[in-house]
Amino acid sequence: MKLSEIPKEELELMGYDDIAALILQESGKKMKLQDIFKKVCSVLELPESTVEDQLMDFFELMSINKKFIMLKNGFWDLQTRHKLDIVIEDEEEDEEEIELEEEDIDDIPEEEEDDIFYDKDDETEDVDDDDLADLVVIDADDEANL
Repeated sequence: MKLSEIPKEELELMGYDDIAALILQESGKKMKLQDIFKKVCSVLELPESTVEDQLMDFFELMSINKKFIMLKNGFWDLQTRHKLDIVIEDEEEDEEEIELEEEDIDDIPEEEEDDIFYDKDDETEDVDDDDLADLVVIDADDEANL
């Protein structure tokens, strides 16, 4: 359906994005965002100040609407006219591993070497009995009585 065939009352009930889609469809070409919105405002017979006042809101509306696609240099078009190139990249591990050179390891003082490297097998810490003196074990039934 063409814009000129739609009654003004019906146009006023339509969203800016729906009117923009009709404008792009009728034009058959990509357009700048401001030009699209000027035509939307013209179709709805809105004042010129509307373009300046609501252009950012219109940009947001166009950005989140999947019917439209933003192209290079500020042009917009209907998404259906453009093929999307979806690239799925596999995260490949680098075959080259970073290795510390022997001279770098020699520069680390011995007391710091243990702090730098994490030993997965040694997950226990030395705990003094004095540290556990204040520890109280509460049973689930005892906790309800507290």
